[in-house]
Amino acid sequence: MPGLNFAGTSIFALAIAALTIGRSSAEPVLKGADAFGDWQRDKPGTVRLITPLDLPKPGATASSSNASRIVPRPASAVPQVPAGFKIELFAEGLSGPRIMRTAPNGDIFVVETGPGRIRILRSADGATKPATNEIYASGLNKPFGIAFFPSGVNPQWLYVANTDGVVRFAYRSGDLKASGKPETIVANLPHGYGHSTRDIVFTSDGKRMLVSVGSAGNAGEGLGRPSEGIEAWSRDRALGAAWGSETDRAAVLGFDPDGKNQKLFATGIRNCVGLAIQPGSGTPWCSTNERDGRGDNLVPDYVTRVREGAFYGWPWYYIGANEDPAHAGERPDLKDKVTIPDVLLQPHSASLGLTFYTGNNFPPDYRGDAFAAEHGSWNRSKRTGYKVVRIRLKDGVPTGEYEDFVTGFVVADNEVWGRPVGVTVTRDGALLVSEDGNGTIWRISHD
Repeated sequence: MPGLNFAGTSIFALAIAALTIGRSSAEPVLKGADAFGDWQRDKPGTVRLITPLDLPKPGATASSSNASRIVPRPASAVPQVPAGFKIELFAEGLSGPRIMRTAPNGDIFVVETGPGRIRILRSADGATKPATNEIYASGLNKPFGIAFFPSGVNPQWLYVANTDGVVRFAYRSGDLKASGKPETIVANLPHGYGHSTRDIVFTSDGKRMLVSVGSAGNAGEGLGRPSEGIEAWSRDRALGAAWGSETDRAAVLGFDPDGKNQKLFATGIRNCVGLAIQPGSGTPWCSTNERDGRGDNLVPDYVTRVREGAFYGWPWYYIGANEDPAHAGERPDLKDKVTIPDVLLQPHSASLGLTFYTGNNFPPDYRGDAFAAEHGSWNRSKRTGYKVVRIRLKDGVPTGEYEDFVTGFVVADNEVWGRPVGVTVTRDGALLVSEDGNGTIWRISHD
């Protein structure tokens, strides 16, 4: 898949304008400065559109340290969803539930990263509570992403992306316990410091396994120059490939399904936490955390298609040809080769899990759209995130707009009870959302 390289923001803006023409909706779209906002303006149905032209200059505001305090969920607290939808508590008492995946038979696999285990929740179609709650596997090393392979109704393997490698379990549909020890597929992913989550998907043709690996640092601190010089380093490597402690990081890596033939699939993606394959097109997508320390409204997090061979800017540039002031003049060779992400989110939202809606329970215009979980900000004076957003597509192409879909996890300026992480679509078409603040999972359906 070829990269889409935009030398300037005008082409991007025109494309967004073209895609959004004709959008029929009653609610206004927040644009420009209004689109950045904060949690107090969040509500289901609010639509935002942030473009590269809306970005402030670096340092326009100070960089804030504003971590939230997690409090017990108030007895009356229920997340808010759009009119016509219903949200119910599906599961509670979990230990930091993070990524979730729905098995072909309908079982919900939930990753509990801290305890190093994978849990299975099983319920009948339409049920609002799981009837079965079992530990499938334990003893894993900070697991995060999981994937079934091959695709179809009878996968043979469950792959698990640990922080330091990829393993797989032999799997038969309906298994509630792993039938044996895991087999190591990738023995040594970059790890040990920095971003620790690793997600995993398989391309729709089943020929490649994609694994996301976040950066070691925030913005390439101490990167310096490769000993052989940048020109020599870049000659035989992927566009925008980093070196030193950032080698094979801030990237999506590609492998054969057996873990061999490692290559850089895409680079310059600071922390692609959530990976997903778009149904129909087979295009990989990333839900991405961008860098901190540049002010309240820099740098936008984003959800984007991931083009093979594309470079998304980190650490030298962001959102196109915007040069990071910490790396001024270091990589002029890359300035016009940065792929601009598709959907820019409120900065510091911490976008995590990502899924596409493939069910039939929601209204027809939701089918094919994506949902992303926003874990919530710490580097913003005006708190943002702490919600689930709907990524709008038109004919399979992102419009740049996104909509607040699940809100209500924030109690006050400094207190939150929920931090969304995982999203998955159940076999009966409901949407499940995990949050690791109070260890709950919520089920959203349409009346």
